[in-house]
Amino acid sequence: MEKRATFSSTTVGLLYAAPVLLLIFVFFYWPAGQALFWAFTLERPWGGGNQFVGFQNFRHLFADAVYWNAVIRSLVFALASTALTMFVSLVLALLVDRELAGSRFYRSVLVWPYAIAAPAVGLAFSFIMAPQAGLLSALNDIWPGIWNPAFSGRDAMIAVILAFSWKYIAYNFIFFLAALQSIPNNLTEAAAMDGAGPMRRMVDMKVPLLMPTFFFLLVINITESFQDSFGIVDIMTGGGPARSTELMVYKLYFDGFRGLDYSGAAAQSIVLMLLVVVLTIVQFRFIERRVHYK
Repeated sequence: MEKRATFSSTTVGLLYAAPVLLLIFVFFYWPAGQALFWAFTLERPWGGGNQFVGFQNFRHLFADAVYWNAVIRSLVFALASTALTMFVSLVLALLVDRELAGSRFYRSVLVWPYAIAAPAVGLAFSFIMAPQAGLLSALNDIWPGIWNPAFSGRDAMIAVILAFSWKYIAYNFIFFLAALQSIPNNLTEAAAMDGAGPMRRMVDMKVPLLMPTFFFLLVINITESFQDSFGIVDIMTGGGPARSTELMVYKLYFDGFRGLDYSGAAAQSIVLMLLVVVLTIVQFRFIERRVHYK
C-alpha cells in the first residue's frame, strides 16, 4: 500500500505551500489580472485613473493591418522553427543512439546550447550571420548582396529562425534520445535478425515508437516559439528591417514599453495567450488521435 505524507496540523501544510502559492500569485495571477484590467480600460490623459472602454482596445487591434502582419509572421516563424528544430534534433538523437565513435562526447556537447540565454544566442548569431565577416560572407563574395539580414526581410527572418532553432535543438535532443534509449533492445535485435538494416529499423520501428515524444515536443515548441523568441529578435534585428521580423511578442513589448500604449499592449497579450491556447487545443484535438501510447 502506497504511503502518503500527511500533516497533523493544517497550518503546517499551508506554511509549506505558502512560498509556492506566493510565487504563483506574484508572477502569474497578479500580472494576468493587471493585463485584463488594462485590456479593458484606457488611461485618462495626464493621469487620473483608468476609464473602462469595453472591447474598444480589441477593436482597434483587429482593425490594424500591421498587427495582422505580425500574427502571420509569428505563425510562419513557429511552423518553420518547430519543423527545423524537431528534424535536426531527431537526426542527431538517432546518430548518437547508434553509439557511433565519439557519441558520448557529442551526447554531452549537444545539450549545452539550451543552457544559453536567448539574448546571448541572438548576439552570437548576429556575428555569425553578419554579411561582411560571418560564416555566410563567402556567399557575398561569390554573389554580391545575396545575403544581408540588415536590408532583406527574408534573410533576417531566416537568421532569426536559425538562431532560435539552434537553441531548442538541444532541448528536443534530450527528449528524443531518452525516448530512443527506452525502446527495448530485443525489438531492434529481432528486426536486425529479420534482415532490417539500420535505416529500415529507424524509419519503420524507432520513429513510430517516438510518436508520444513527437506530440509532446510539438506542443512545447509551438508554445515556446510564441513566447521565448523575444530576446533573439530584440538583439538580432530589433523587429526589422521594415518590421519583417516583428513577431507578436516583440510588437507587444514595442507598443507597450516604447510606444507607452499599455492598454493596446495588454490587449495584445490577451490575444497572444488565447492564440497559444487555441493552437494547443487544436493539437490535442486532432493530432493526438494519431498518437499511440502503447
